[in-house]
Amino acid sequence: MSTEMEAVSVLQYLDNKSILVIGAAGFLANIFVEKILRVAPNVKKLYLLLRASNEKSATQRFKDEILGKDLYKVVKEKYGPNLTQLTSEKVTVVNGDICLADLGIQDSLAHEMIHQVDAIINLAATTKFDERYDVALGINTLGPLNVLDFAKKCENAKIFVHVSTAYVSGEKSGLIMETPYRMGETLNGTTGLDINHERKLVQEKLDQLLVIKTPPETITQAMKDMGLTRAKMYGWPNTYVFTKAMGEMMVGEKRDNISLVLIRPSIITSTFKEPFPGWTEGIRTIDSLAVGYGKGRLTCFLGDLNAISDVMPADMVVNSILVSMAAQAGKQKEIIYHLGSSQKNPLKNEKFPEVAYQYFTTKPWTNKDGKPVHVRKIEILSSMPSFHRYMAIHYSIPLKGLAVLNMVLCKLLDKSVKDFHRKINLALRLVDLYQPYLFFYGVFDDSNTEKLQRMVLKTGIETEMFYFDPKIINWDDYFVKTHIPGLVKYVF
Repeated sequence: MSTEMEAVSVLQYLDNKSILVIGAAGFLANIFVEKILRVAPNVKKLYLLLRASNEKSATQRFKDEILGKDLYKVVKEKYGPNLTQLTSEKVTVVNGDICLADLGIQDSLAHEMIHQVDAIINLAATTKFDERYDVALGINTLGPLNVLDFAKKCENAKIFVHVSTAYVSGEKSGLIMETPYRMGETLNGTTGLDINHERKLVQEKLDQLLVIKTPPETITQAMKDMGLTRAKMYGWPNTYVFTKAMGEMMVGEKRDNISLVLIRPSIITSTFKEPFPGWTEGIRTIDSLAVGYGKGRLTCFLGDLNAISDVMPADMVVNSILVSMAAQAGKQKEIIYHLGSSQKNPLKNEKFPEVAYQYFTTKPWTNKDGKPVHVRKIEILSSMPSFHRYMAIHYSIPLKGLAVLNMVLCKLLDKSVKDFHRKINLALRLVDLYQPYLFFYGVFDDSNTEKLQRMVLKTGIETEMFYFDPKIINWDDYFVKTHIPGLVKYVF
């Protein structure tokens, strides 16, 4: 084999292709669809799988919730009034559900898709760390298998891209390789992980709870607790990464000869460049910290300042998916790509308090009363014990005082004690969930991803168009001029 890498043209690949996008309402999926409509209008079809909500059909959701977003302003400028015609020709919104066999697609449409679809991209996931176990297992573990089964029926499907997460590695430290998890493999060596057994356990637990007429919120809590218990039993820190790891096992085990790409992004942040810098939505992991700080609510940052936080702008992740489709279609093998910055352009945790202070001191956030919130330099707690000390001094001791006062005042203060309790419990819960990421010592090896970068056609416009090299990011600039302003605009 020659050492000369084969070059791929993504635009040529997309020409006249039909692509099924699962989880089309999500953040990455929106960016993926926008990119294709903007740079590859010669695509044949985008089938977008969306769940209808109670109020709206899937098609209505696409028009309101997706096309209505600021994200689509560049495409709207580009095509003007022709955009409506372009989307009606190119986009077919499919009412479906990843948790159902054949994705719950109605027969006539399923029949058309089975003959048409060239590529399937699964972006459906529930990303809550403490999601109900039944829900997370359905969407993150069993869902990908439903997608794979549908992909096998599509006679022209040459590629299945499943978007996972780099954090399927749990709390491993050191260099983490782009290697698969085999069925039943666990992070702590505990044997006996069996996905069918997990499914049965969930069903038994739900049946038990229903027999004794458990109230819905108690069921929800029991399901959340069950997820965290099962995850920790096998060495994963939370339900999200545990069910995502099992999802990888499912598709890896059962792919037969379908070309399978597993994309493992690290923490996904706002767009670096396209369609414009700073597009984001929803609050993602580290962003809740920035928002809390800017609003004056967060006074301490818990984390090892020397640990590396691996973040990757969303548009880079989307570009890598597009290149991986062109590169791997028809190869009939499984390949894993880490999409992160920790190996090529590491970002230390110490950067976060610095950039947040820099931004909010020059452009303070104005609260509902129109008053600017003045932020102070943040207190850094670099270990769990120091966090517990901080909580004791600032919260638990005052809380004991409040409780005594409350007794003296015959429980007149009950509400404020409860509120205070709630705030503390929230802080403790967030810390428990985020702790594995704030003290993370792994680096994601990205050898496969680097090879993928080198395959993008060096001639013409494609290197400019399908960039995903984290080395081009200047972190100070990105946070102060792109990411935090994006958060303030779209999330605050």
